[in-house]
Amino acid sequence: MTHDSSASEAALNAVAGDDAPLDDAATVAPDLDLTETEDDVARERALRVGLEEFELDEEDQALLSSEWSDEESEAEQILPVLAIIGRPNVGKSTLVNRILGRREAVVEDKPGVTRDRVSYPAEWAGRRFMLVDTGGWEVDVAGIESKVAEQAEVAISLADAVVFVVDAAVGATATDERVVELLRRSGKPVVLCANKVDGASGEADAAYLWALGLGEPFPVSALHGRGTGDLLDAAVKALPSKSAHGTLRPSGPRRVALVGRPNVGKSSLLNKIAGSERVVVDEVAGTTRDPVDELIELRGIPYWFVDTAGIRRRVHQTKGADFYASLRTAAAIDKAEVGVVLVDASAPLTEQDIRVIQQVVDSGRALVIAYNKWDLMDEDRRPYLEREIEKELVQIQWAPRVNLSARTGWHSERLVPAIERSLASWDRRIPTGKLNSFLGELVAAHPHPLRGGKQSRILFATQASTRPPRFVIFATGFIEAGYRRFIERRLRETFGFEGTPIEISVRVREKRRR
Repeated sequence: MTHDSSASEAALNAVAGDDAPLDDAATVAPDLDLTETEDDVARERALRVGLEEFELDEEDQALLSSEWSDEESEAEQILPVLAIIGRPNVGKSTLVNRILGRREAVVEDKPGVTRDRVSYPAEWAGRRFMLVDTGGWEVDVAGIESKVAEQAEVAISLADAVVFVVDAAVGATATDERVVELLRRSGKPVVLCANKVDGASGEADAAYLWALGLGEPFPVSALHGRGTGDLLDAAVKALPSKSAHGTLRPSGPRRVALVGRPNVGKSSLLNKIAGSERVVVDEVAGTTRDPVDELIELRGIPYWFVDTAGIRRRVHQTKGADFYASLRTAAAIDKAEVGVVLVDASAPLTEQDIRVIQQVVDSGRALVIAYNKWDLMDEDRRPYLEREIEKELVQIQWAPRVNLSARTGWHSERLVPAIERSLASWDRRIPTGKLNSFLGELVAAHPHPLRGGKQSRILFATQASTRPPRFVIFATGFIEAGYRRFIERRLRETFGFEGTPIEISVRVREKRRR
């Protein structure tokens, strides 16, 4: 459904007690002049020369010499495909999560949890590839297990290389030997992973897997991370430089995750935005369990909206469907680019609401806070609620806030400009010369406090990446947390980083010894 982008879409942080037309200019982020002047370039050049007097490691040199290119960062590439294959319950999904560095695939200590082929973009030692998790392969099975086995066989045929996972504690079974036959027929490069090796005795068990005839078995503990580096080195080496089976992954529409506590109106909001009953809505909390994707066009721009299960207070105490729903919600946040956190305006802000907001911030995603059921609030109550919100969310005042009603659609059109502003900030890059000019003026006016008779001096700063914006500061000494927060606050005021977390890291470097 396409929404009308009229002048009534307006001020994101206005108190939603007025239904009169709003000033459209308020929806537009202020024009930021990010052009470097000659003075900015000269300052950057001088500071770089000054850095040569300090001890810099290879990582520092790589960061300082890298040239930013928006075209390169957004270029679409065909990535080689690495499939994880094995019989049920040998730890394939655990290994996938270890490689990704996050809990993406659902894991449980019983066979048959994974059923589909699921692809994830991954990276190791600067090499990007597509990682494919598969269900367990079994011989002579019927029903759903046979379909799972078929999917695993398809994954082998569509892979450029395969990691074959065997439970070293159990040893090679008849099923494992049948998988070896399947892999040999495929002709694909195979790296043998001997999983569940937690010590020296396990390494002896892994040595028996030489008998499979697939070369050196790499002893690994996917659960604890032991040996996964050597395994990945071998796997990346087996991948071809040019993929024969990879497909082009388009950048596509921006992904928006609707998150919040159970029963705050996430599904109702998705239905209202989509213009149809896309997802089930019920008064019972926890109706949604699996993330539901919907492509919706708003103001002529397509977005992927993802409705997620409500994030409960004690995830570690849940089990069954609710437990898996919580994992999938966390994965949906990681896959999204902006998280819209719904909060129930008719009830006091809870610790769980704060935790959900913090989860989006910790994942490095852009953030919009939507106060639902605002139309039910008494007119006299609204000003007091505004002050309560400012007090409760004092640490994240940078997040745009929208007051709306998911049930009736009241003021829901304000969500779009808030998302646009957050995403624009999430993608924003400050030229190095302009960044150092900004810091030079800031430090001159407000120097770092003296500690122990010494004063830390900022030598140079650069923006290492976007999504979210990450800044690296080179200094002669430790920069206190309070001063870093001060720098972050001024960065937001000067460059308009509304709706995105900012990461600032400090590298302390000493002068070279002569």
